[in-house]
Amino acid sequence: MQKVKESPEFIQTSLAGSLGLGMERGKFLRGAKSTCLNLLLTYKEGCAASCAYCGLNCKRSVDASQTFIRVKWPVYSMDEILKQMQTRPHPFKRMCMSMITHKQAVADTCKTISKFKANIDIPISALLSPTVMKGQNDLKEIKAAGADRVGVAVDMATPELFGKYRGKGVGGPHRWEVYWQTLADALEVFGAGKAGVHLIVGMGETEEQMVKTIARAQNMGAPTHLFSFYPEAGSLLASCGQPPLGQYRRVQMARYLINEGFIAGSSISFSPEGHIIDFGIEIEPFLQNGLAFMTSGCPGADGMVACNRPFANERVTQLIRNYPFVPEPEDIKIINSQIWAEVN
Repeated sequence: MQKVKESPEFIQTSLAGSLGLGMERGKFLRGAKSTCLNLLLTYKEGCAASCAYCGLNCKRSVDASQTFIRVKWPVYSMDEILKQMQTRPHPFKRMCMSMITHKQAVADTCKTISKFKANIDIPISALLSPTVMKGQNDLKEIKAAGADRVGVAVDMATPELFGKYRGKGVGGPHRWEVYWQTLADALEVFGAGKAGVHLIVGMGETEEQMVKTIARAQNMGAPTHLFSFYPEAGSLLASCGQPPLGQYRRVQMARYLINEGFIAGSSISFSPEGHIIDFGIEIEPFLQNGLAFMTSGCPGADGMVACNRPFANERVTQLIRNYPFVPEPEDIKIINSQIWAEVN
């Protein structure tokens, strides 16, 4: 009888991670490399949540081991991954251990982080599942295991959208207030700037609502890691489209300006429809350097973003939404043509 491959002995890693480990063959467009090793807990029962847009949805009609966040996530033993990292060159500047909604998630996250921390010399993050956590005690255990940062995937910009797509609207266990309280607790345990919030653009929110949520997190001390909605096959939102590029570019610029301290969220002006119409600052220099449009995520030891998730928000045949590298002059021209689309 074949043994069930479950955490903590076994974990999933993204296709990007597998390529960086030399466990899959292939390469990224334009020579991009994934500089964060993203790992995911895995259990026979799967995730207990039913988020409408998520590839791990317990009601999803597609096997989550085959695709999640657009790509397959193969399962390896922890020992296999450690051996690859110890015996061959790799591009990783950070590792991120992601929970799922499962009763063993906190304990297994701590076990996994501890083992990696004892064997590899890169910073480690944890992506939390607040629904299965017990306040600051669990956070302190995760920090003691070796994580220096954590992320909280609130994802939605409003409590109404959260309830609709993650909570009671889909029969899911998640609650808006629990996620924000976990973020507040994480900031106390890890320190300002060491706990980030994930937000997804394109779930039915206005730009104004998203900016206010980014500003709320920033005022708490949490930077935003921004994603563009991508329809997962087999999920409840599989037939939905991505947000317009103009909308995403404007929110990217707002996130960058707020998180980098150039403006407060209150500096931004909006149309009656909720579109950004003025950032309260001259944005031309920020358009030209392109940094606002790079992937936002946890940094490596050098202070630069390590969690760059190459092409996780789009297919390589589409226009890039989150650049995993500094945009080049031709990219800047494209971005300039997009940023005020649908407004002017």
